[in-house]
Amino acid sequence: MDPVRLALLGLAAAVAAIINSIAGGGSLVSFPALLAAGVPPVLASATNTAALTPGGIASAIAYRSELGPRARLSFALAAVSSLGGVAGAVLLLSAPPRAFELVVPWLVLAATLLLLFQERLTPKETSGAERPRTKLLVALGLTSIAVYGGYFGAGIGMLTLALLAALGSASLHRMNAMKSVIVASINGAATLYFLAMGRVELVPALVMAAGAIAGGYTGAAVARRVNPRRVRWVVVAIGVGLSGLLAVRYY
Repeated sequence: MDPVRLALLGLAAAVAAIINSIAGGGSLVSFPALLAAGVPPVLASATNTAALTPGGIASAIAYRSELGPRARLSFALAAVSSLGGVAGAVLLLSAPPRAFELVVPWLVLAATLLLLFQERLTPKETSGAERPRTKLLVALGLTSIAVYGGYFGAGIGMLTLALLAALGSASLHRMNAMKSVIVASINGAATLYFLAMGRVELVPALVMAAGAIAGGYTGAAVARRVNPRRVRWVVVAIGVGLSGLLAVRYY
């Protein structure tokens, strides 16, 4: 891949990381950037996951002090979710590429709708007693989300946060910390499988990872100066347009 395309991919990853810090949905920028650079859809999905994983791990480490009494539960859920992440990655690579081409417009549209209704999905701070009977259901739900995450991944942070609210008795900061650990585990497990199978475009992934780390570092400062709703609407527009273009291309 030529240096210009690599530079543009790094820029796209930086923008995606900034968008994630403001409104979420950054994969709706980084994934199509890989497609535009000529990376086949399945490889683009795997490479996108690998590229954004280091930033997710850094976020999980930064949030670790917020876990508090939920640390043990968080790591248990992360372990279960990582199995789902591998299952999704296996599904992505074992299914015919044509199958992914047929579903990717709908996956992009679904991720766009998740972003559109983010405010309704994002839980408020919860209170009340622990509800241990819900832990198994949450674990099962997270496994399903993890399979989707390993397969495609856009929007899993929002889905995970919404599901964690079912546990009750947690601040939003703590739920965000738990989400960061779980999502990092899903993406990390999927990335290890993709790497083991040789299905990651390594140079673009490394360039994008560097861009994502830089974007994540500056994202907090940018977030203070822009309106999250405006950013969300821009990304939603990109997602709707992209899903339409992919549908025309692959159907």
